[in-house]
Amino acid sequence: MPLHDLELLRVERPRPGVALITLDDPARRNVMSDEMTASWTRAIADLAADVDLRCVVVTGAGTAFCSGGDIGWIASEPDATVDQLRNRMLPFYRAWLSIRDLEIPTIAAINGHAIGAGLCMPLACDIRYSAAGAKLGAPFVKLGMHPGMAATHLFPDVVGEAAARDLLLTGRIVDAEEALRLGLVSRVIADEGFLDEVLDTAETVAATAPLASRYTKVALAGAGHPDIEAALQWEALAQPATLATADLQEGIRAAKEKRTPHFTGR
Repeated sequence: MPLHDLELLRVERPRPGVALITLDDPARRNVMSDEMTASWTRAIADLAADVDLRCVVVTGAGTAFCSGGDIGWIASEPDATVDQLRNRMLPFYRAWLSIRDLEIPTIAAINGHAIGAGLCMPLACDIRYSAAGAKLGAPFVKLGMHPGMAATHLFPDVVGEAAARDLLLTGRIVDAEEALRLGLVSRVIADEGFLDEVLDTAETVAATAPLASRYTKVALAGAGHPDIEAALQWEALAQPATLATADLQEGIRAAKEKRTPHFTGR
């Protein structure tokens, strides 16, 4: 089905080179239902095939970003075996974490509450910005369950081991300012005009040289290189690869001429 026919999800192109995905089930606080999950999988696959796309922003409709997995779905089979439940959960996790497969920068615009798996998905994005009124947390243990959606990898990767233990073992919810101090988000923006400001940043990201941006994302994946020598070896290949591009010449000319460069990805 075309992207404009997606159920409980909207995909728009609000700025040059930028796609905006909106989780669109505000009445249920954008819960990760079966229908939304199927739409998300289709949207990410289609966006991954778009060679002109330069940045993706994800946000939520209404007052919440995402309330996480559907509790009714999670608790719907009390007699299911562990293996049966595992076979349900793995595809669900992988569907929502597929945003990590995009080779372009991704930004989570956390407009409201992001809870449980609804926070893990933003942690899978490259950058997170929070509206001032948002609340964030992963209260898995408070519901009697082990964390899911790669939480035990994503939280330490983003905030470090100590803060990850605090958040995951207590299950506490934090406000936007504490999320900023912990490193869960990079910036807190006033609720009014929040999405426009995030899109302004996305447009700036989209205007950078595509190959340089893509290679930088690859270099930073998984908390970056394991040691400085690995970083040097990668950069000694990746930087020359960008120095050999027409975009590099355009960037240098634009800097000398004090104008905005026009990058083409070549």
